[in-house]
Amino acid sequence: MARAGELGADQALTFLREVDNINMRRRIRMVELAREVCDGSLVGKRIGVLGAAFKPQSDDIRDSPALNVAAQLQLRGATVCVTDPAALDNSRRSWPQLDYVTTPEEAVDRADAVLLLTEWPEYRELDPYTIGTVVAQRRMLDGRNALDRDKWEAAGWSYRALGRRAG
Repeated sequence: MARAGELGADQALTFLREVDNINMRRRIRMVELAREVCDGSLVGKRIGVLGAAFKPQSDDIRDSPALNVAAQLQLRGATVCVTDPAALDNSRRSWPQLDYVTTPEEAVDRADAVLLLTEWPEYRELDPYTIGTVVAQRRMLDGRNALDRDKWEAAGWSYRALGRRAG
């Protein structure tokens, strides 16, 4: 954005600022949705976060929406447990205050809500019936619109997706 301003690309700069604002609002909305599904408070709630990387197939966590959301949940009183197939080492170095585990099952163990924040193929392929046996509450928040809503709801999950109407 700074370089666009230097080059006099005002329209591009305005566009980039709006994209950045939208991305920040999406992060805030995920935290609000988590609070809503957890009966209005995150204090004392256990939240399982699937994904830390900025995007799948990467260990890049620079400006990761997933880690930003996880940290915001923790600041609001939740116990947050994060997993990611590739970005755990980078995440631990940059966000040491969060808890990390190596498998989705560990991340969602006794969770009051599960948030899908990076759309890794292995998360899209999770069996909602199997995962449902380890959570405290079957509440899925799909921040990437990557899951099959019907499949998760058929397995008894409350399913909310960012940008979609509640079902």
